[in-house]
Amino acid sequence: MSNFEYLITADQIQKMEGLHKTHFLNPNAVRVNKSLGDRTGLTGLGFHIIEVAAGHDTTEHHVHYHEDECVYVLEGHATAFIGEVAHEIGQGDFLGYPKGGLAHSIRNTGSSPLRCIVVGQRLAQDVADYPRLSKRIYRNAGLPWNLVDHAAIKEPKAGAK
Repeated sequence: MSNFEYLITADQIQKMEGLHKTHFLNPNAVRVNKSLGDRTGLTGLGFHIIEVAAGHDTTEHHVHYHEDECVYVLEGHATAFIGEVAHEIGQGDFLGYPKGGLAHSIRNTGSSPLRCIVVGQRLAQDVADYPRLSKRIYRNAGLPWNLVDHAAIKEPKAGAK
């Protein structure tokens, strides 16, 4: 028998304290994370309700090469950066970030908390770039993450296998 729940009621979600998280590469990316997917035992995707205070980021600007992500805004106003283009977003807006697409991030530019649903795949392996920091992360299940500077990445020579 598992310790996972199949149903989390609205009242239970409201009462969840959430986990305070700060992105390891962006000290301004501070949020409260309610991971409903973890609580129900989902392993193939993450499903979170996040809350971000005014002036803070949701994450470091990034792009995944193997995992899709999406965001649905429940409350608040913010600026979404897709590539380097800024878009004003608010309640009811949806953002889809396909794997290998443009780098993305969100900053709460409103005066009240930003609340969103964030959903993303959880594959055994992924590669992501943080273009504003010139860094790349390699993630493989069961191994420590590897973070490298773009300048240290060696591209294979043409025709090499």
